[in-house]
Amino acid sequence: MASLLVKGGRVIDPAQDLDQIGDVLLEDGSVSRIAPGLQAPGTPVLDASGLVVSPGLIDIHVHLREPGREDEETIQSGSEAAAAGGFTSICCMPNTNPVNDNPAVTSFILKEAERLALTRVFPIGAISVGSAGERLAEIGEMVNAGAIGISDDGKGVMDGQLMRRALEYSLPFKIPVIEHCEDLNLSARGCMNEGYQSTVLGLKGMSRTAEDAMAARDIMLAELTGAHIHIAHLSTRGAADLVRQGKSKGIHVTCEVCPHHFTLSDAACRGYGTNTKMSPPLRTEDDIEALLEAIVDGTVDCIVTDHAPHNPNEKMLEFDQAPFGIIGLETALGLVLTRLYHTGLISLTRVVELMSTQPAQLINQPLGHLKAGAAADLTLFDPDADWVYDLGQTRSKSRNSPFHGTALKGRVAATVVGGEIVYRCPEYFKRSA
Repeated sequence: MASLLVKGGRVIDPAQDLDQIGDVLLEDGSVSRIAPGLQAPGTPVLDASGLVVSPGLIDIHVHLREPGREDEETIQSGSEAAAAGGFTSICCMPNTNPVNDNPAVTSFILKEAERLALTRVFPIGAISVGSAGERLAEIGEMVNAGAIGISDDGKGVMDGQLMRRALEYSLPFKIPVIEHCEDLNLSARGCMNEGYQSTVLGLKGMSRTAEDAMAARDIMLAELTGAHIHIAHLSTRGAADLVRQGKSKGIHVTCEVCPHHFTLSDAACRGYGTNTKMSPPLRTEDDIEALLEAIVDGTVDCIVTDHAPHNPNEKMLEFDQAPFGIIGLETALGLVLTRLYHTGLISLTRVVELMSTQPAQLINQPLGHLKAGAAADLTLFDPDADWVYDLGQTRSKSRNSPFHGTALKGRVAATVVGGEIVYRCPEYFKRSA
């Protein structure tokens, strides 16, 4: 395990209420000490002057496509993109081919990650066999093999009784049940948000009620069972209000939001560009305002990317025929800093909470903090750096992002996993010794 001395950065660790200029000594893959003026003769030094040093960022909602669609992404390439985005841990959704609905697939993902990934990789198992929504998958066996949660992400679990059983089954394992809230009857095979923009564009819309109705059902089921329901990629004002109400009643409900849902509205679809097609779809300005309010008031527990790579040939189809999803690992921190921090909505401490501390708690992992003995996972970033996102430089195997050419303020300088530097931005190479 590697050792490293990170010198002179602004160390932010919400778990310790820490925000100070100092050094972080990493020894044998763990955090050893945090203090100003540390010396460690013979230990490699990383100069973090002018940078924020935080616990490693954690993304609990990523699609790595392996096994089955290695043309779109692999565990290796996805982890490389994650490292470039400042993420030290990523959780991969089960909609692979074959679906991760049994311990054999779970074990395969973990073995490939151990062999090839730059970051930590945590598999999420399917709720139902084949994610078909008909019968429960081998939840206990997947958890024993290393799954940290269950989800049929990409598909809402339409059978309410099946979802109840999944929640009940999750209780002894203390894992979150992560739900893609979409009533398929109400979304009616739409391809963007239902409203003014879909009418103007002549595209079939997806009602916001499809998300709200499923969220309401699942929050009630969580109240009934006492289990942990986690609402994935929340995108509507109605769903945000439901989560807020559930929390106020003491129900074990948490939620996440994606940067694209609080930075882009459905007006971005006007050019029929399929890189603006995602599920849930881009919503209205009112929904964006609601998500920002939920982030500020603490309703939102974490920010995720829903990184969803696709083959360019598939994304080049007509808007209503192209697949849903965009990549997002390398733009997430920049979008969060630009839209949330530099507008004064949240502090840097809150950024770290949303992208590291709280995600670790949601998946019950001893990460997301820099206490002595913690894993030596760090993200170093410059909150004030101006840069432009260039898809030509992405580490992902796919290119489906609506943010190409977007000017951002705040970028990753370096990513450290287990004491090893796994990514350094070329602009900051001079900071290492």
